[in-house]
Amino acid sequence: MTTARLDAAGIDARVEELAELLTDTVAGGASVGFLAPLDRADAVAWWQERSAGVAAGRLAVWAAYDTDGRVTGTVSLAFPGRPNSRHRAELVKLMVHRHARGQGLGRGLLAVAEEAAAAAGVTLLHLDTETGSPAEHLYRSAGWTRVGVIPDYAADPAGTLRPTTIYCKRL
Repeated sequence: MTTARLDAAGIDARVEELAELLTDTVAGGASVGFLAPLDRADAVAWWQERSAGVAAGRLAVWAAYDTDGRVTGTVSLAFPGRPNSRHRAELVKLMVHRHARGQGLGRGLLAVAEEAAAAAGVTLLHLDTETGSPAEHLYRSAGWTRVGVIPDYAADPAGTLRPTTIYCKRL
């Protein structure tokens, strides 16, 4: 797996590939904040908004590439702007293309984000994920602590309300 941190220009340059990853993730049933089918133009617009967050320093994005140089996964860290919360970050949008799943890519991206967070002085990470999803196994096996469950937190891609599980990890 090859990974690289994307700056705003990198997101802009790869926005079509990133949009394809997002639409594939939603089509595959992952609850990442969108309903299916996700329109490609909406996926492009969403990534363009992320570009602005990266440029402002509120977000860090890493992409994973296959041997042909195509984007096959991403992970992001969202940094709060308040002075009392600069020690923490939220892990968001860990996505792996369906054709690349089961090869350790998600685990690799998770490790990249954790290492970068620690290097930036972040001492606490948190995230939420759909309860019962395959992602839960990944987070538990990577040493994340289950904090609790919120019922009917978000709709899955099919529109059904699902619970979410909150996790945290001290670095």
